[in-house]
Amino acid sequence: MIDAKKRNNNKINYVKYNVSLDKFGDGKKFFVRTYGCQMNEHDSEKIKGMLKSVGYVECNSVETADIVILNTCAIRENAHDKVFGFLGVLKHIKDTTNPNLLIGICGCMSQEKVVIDEIMNKYKYVDFVCGTHNLDNLLNIIKDKIDSNTQQIEVLSYEGDVVEGVPVVRDSIYSAWVDIQYGCDKFCTYCIVPYTRGKQRSRTKESIIDEVKKLKEDGYKEVTFLGQNVNAYGKDLYTDYNLANLLKDASDIGIERIRFVTSHPWDFTEEMVDVIASRDNIMPYIHLPLQSGSNKVLKLMNRRYTREEYLKLYNSIRSKIKNSSVTTDIIVGFPGETEEDFQETLDLVNECKFDGAFTFAFSKRENTPAALMKETVSEEVKMDRLHRLNEVVNKYSNERNKAYEGQIVKCLVIGPSDKDDSKVCGYTENMKLVNIDGDKSLIGQIVNVKITDAKSFSLDGVYVK
Repeated sequence: MIDAKKRNNNKINYVKYNVSLDKFGDGKKFFVRTYGCQMNEHDSEKIKGMLKSVGYVECNSVETADIVILNTCAIRENAHDKVFGFLGVLKHIKDTTNPNLLIGICGCMSQEKVVIDEIMNKYKYVDFVCGTHNLDNLLNIIKDKIDSNTQQIEVLSYEGDVVEGVPVVRDSIYSAWVDIQYGCDKFCTYCIVPYTRGKQRSRTKESIIDEVKKLKEDGYKEVTFLGQNVNAYGKDLYTDYNLANLLKDASDIGIERIRFVTSHPWDFTEEMVDVIASRDNIMPYIHLPLQSGSNKVLKLMNRRYTREEYLKLYNSIRSKIKNSSVTTDIIVGFPGETEEDFQETLDLVNECKFDGAFTFAFSKRENTPAALMKETVSEEVKMDRLHRLNEVVNKYSNERNKAYEGQIVKCLVIGPSDKDDSKVCGYTENMKLVNIDGDKSLIGQIVNVKITDAKSFSLDGVYVK
């Protein structure tokens, strides 16, 4: 972890994926379970692509799989607990019905020393571990396990190359994730990501634009640019090219929808706001993590902005970007947070009236600075503050959604509705989930939908020709 925190000026190598193996997966099945963020979801698409390239086929049950890979998240303690809980399920399968089952762990948990130590000491039935910096070497790690029948752990503590051309099996044929940047140099005191994902590394603008062009040619309607700190794109690579420039160039390709996540307010420029406001195919949805409305707590978190600076940016987004929606992240119960600090957060939420928020009670992540801070907020108080915050957040989410009743909005229809299989569902331009009274033939199209009812977390609507 100490090595992982080091930052250097070593040149990042940009290389093509080049793994040539026989079809050692022929006749075998794989199952991938994903925890965490959108970047993990896209990493899982790469894992599936690599497995299929050597003959494995995907199945939808761990009971029928020959290999199970858990692509893990290290942000929250509960994600850690879920992974180790599921490992118990896999051990039972391995002990009882499938002794040849291969079990692997990828993702951010694999970059935590405490996790590796635990696996080596207590979870010897885990067959292989592959770190975030060497995901492109996954197939060799699996092959080494099969050939040697010994536990394989390959976790690099340095930032690897930027590898282009890794096989991808996308979960959607309409909407695609596109990595533009890896790693983070912000070092928020509560966050493990700069340690597990390493220093910031941007892909070249040419490789990103080529990928977007290819996706458009293949019929994709929407791309979402991904990065641990997507707004910092290009800072490590260019002196005169940034995310605003990349959004312009991608917009010029003509793909129908462009999104990006996740933003850090510190790197969100007015130039970006103006670009989004000026382009119809850059969607008016911004996820802008706040974390706290207290300047004291923001400083303890090392967020590098004040509530006043956040509010100025927020108001600029709302005023310049037509029909924009803004969601956020908020942590309560951070060490040192007083009731007064919490009230400042509530006050800011009442002022911003966010479209939605992901809210969390603070939990320590080992080897982060915040883990060394003295806990000053009891679990009972954390839960009380979280409950009070959620009441306010849900009130404004409902109010924002209610404003859409009776309106006709454009939705990208992505599949059958989870609520009612006779309906379909999709997302508006500003990322509102809509359950649509319409035929499944609409899936994959951008269609007009009249909103008939609004709830806190979704809308109901009917297809309009």
